[in-house]
Amino acid sequence: MLEVADLAKHYGSIRALDGATFAASRGRLTGFLGRNGAGKTTAMRSIFGLVTPDGGQVRWDGQAIDEPARLRFGYMPEQRGLYPRMKVADQIAYFAQHHGLSGREGRAAADRWLGRLGLADRATSNLEDLSHGNQQRVQLAVALAHEPELLVLDEPFAGLDPIGVATMTEIIRERAAAGVAVLFSSHQLDLVEDVCEDVVIIEQGRIVASGQIDELRQASGRRHLEVETVPGDGSWIDGRSGVTVVERDGGRVKLLVDDTTDLDSLLAAARANGDVRRFVYAPPRLSELFMEAVER
Repeated sequence: MLEVADLAKHYGSIRALDGATFAASRGRLTGFLGRNGAGKTTAMRSIFGLVTPDGGQVRWDGQAIDEPARLRFGYMPEQRGLYPRMKVADQIAYFAQHHGLSGREGRAAADRWLGRLGLADRATSNLEDLSHGNQQRVQLAVALAHEPELLVLDEPFAGLDPIGVATMTEIIRERAAAGVAVLFSSHQLDLVEDVCEDVVIIEQGRIVASGQIDELRQASGRRHLEVETVPGDGSWIDGRSGVTVVERDGGRVKLLVDDTTDLDSLLAAARANGDVRRFVYAPPRLSELFMEAVER
């Protein structure tokens, strides 16, 4: 398990990390969310010793992380960390050897991951000759080539087309199923909600929410209610307290309510307006949990 405990980092008067504490477990996908400048990249770089924190600890399986431990990790930074004029397969093999693989093992890993990522025909291309999305795939191959125990990905889906997103999603799910701890940041909250079991939300260097996504959704005081009446124009909801209209389209309304809302009263009002075809009550989406957490 990866444990980040009370991590602090200052850049002059800027507090990039302010007592950040969270964990990422083996065999699970953890989404690391925050606005631009919230501290995500600083925290990730601290795991790899690329940033020296002013305080706190980063531990792996209960121990402080040293260089041998880091060699068992895989990192995909948001900014390109590869050589633009080096051939793709050579590059993957080169970095794999830095993580302890032999030359033959590194070459085999490069061939395997390039095939898996649909880049076998670009093995001898220079990195700079690839599209942005294909460069993302190469960066992922570098992070995976040595079969890491911890995989940390900073905005891995940026610039990928839908097929690329599907391929990367499949791979990181497989890695988690194989027992790897996967931590990744993304601004695509719907994707995080579909892929991850756990989530960590950071705001101004502090962790403002963390845990299993389903549990956080259930614990929220907000709820969604979707009602459709036929015939009807949705006017039955006007003037009701504690209810926010999110969307209205003819007889269909989407509402944001709190967990104290009298649903029986709302259902009776809807029935008085017309035949109720749909009445769905559900917890909030991850995007709404995120807004709720960072605005607190």
